[in-house]
Amino acid sequence: MTDVLVVAELMDGGLRKTTLNAITAARTIAQGTGGAFDVLAIGVGSKKAAEEVATYGARKVLATEVAGGYRAEAYAATVAAAAKSYGVVLVTATTYGKDLLPRVAGKLGAGIASDISSVLVEGGKLQYKRPVYAGNVYATLEVTTPIQLVSVRQSEFEQAAPSGGASAIEELAAVADPASSRVEFVSIESVKSARPELAEAKTVVSGGRALKTAENFKTVLEPLVDAFGAAMGASRAACDAGLVPNDLQVGQTGKVVAPKLYVAVGISGAIQHLAGMKGSKVIVAVNKDKEAPIAQVADYFLVGDLFKVVPELTAAVLKAKS
Repeated sequence: MTDVLVVAELMDGGLRKTTLNAITAARTIAQGTGGAFDVLAIGVGSKKAAEEVATYGARKVLATEVAGGYRAEAYAATVAAAAKSYGVVLVTATTYGKDLLPRVAGKLGAGIASDISSVLVEGGKLQYKRPVYAGNVYATLEVTTPIQLVSVRQSEFEQAAPSGGASAIEELAAVADPASSRVEFVSIESVKSARPELAEAKTVVSGGRALKTAENFKTVLEPLVDAFGAAMGASRAACDAGLVPNDLQVGQTGKVVAPKLYVAVGISGAIQHLAGMKGSKVIVAVNKDKEAPIAQVADYFLVGDLFKVVPELTAAVLKAKS
């Protein structure tokens, strides 16, 4: 029997949907081992977040209010103390999870399975599958420490659905850590957009360096993005060239996405980019080079000049939706 603790991610005083992907993994482990899962909401707005997550089937939800904005140094000691009652601690492999979990591991002397894509339960033993070498190889591993720390790749786990009930909510006191006094939270700068968040969108339209200018992203690509009601992404080459902000980068060193539909415009398909999107359900690519590497993963590949094709595609999508 293995009990699981999910550390929720909070933003703007509420629960981030990324937590629901980790809850799906927690359910798999708990059901496979005969255990249960709990959720820890820690940070500013923890009580509100606890109420939001209480409808997803946890045995209980723990709420720890920590003022002063997110600092891993202020959270790690509390998470580590709470983790001692569990066999597995789960986070989503977002920037938050990647920052927090190693600090918790250091305090517990525990092993980490990072960025996992699936979990296998056999005879009460847990094995984790994770991509390596830019997703060209998958490794299966076990964590042998008493407490296993795991970060879940968001694109590989469905978001949990509400269970219909309401979990009990308990307040958990924060554990003081001298390290937190050495770090000051200054501010957080986040981009607000009417479009869906890139990592959570069901449709993503991405552009590459072939768009040539930032203006072309606005006049050529963005109308297609909005016609689909999609999130906008970009290749690393486009971001490095300053055509779009870095937070739109899709790929091994950017954001990993797996939408129902991924449209790649003017993207050749370097291995680093493919690692961030090849889990998409349907991939459509537009490129003038029929030998472009992205053709190997595309379900539909349109060879043509994007400056002619994309406006036509935009018009067709709008016509179909009307």
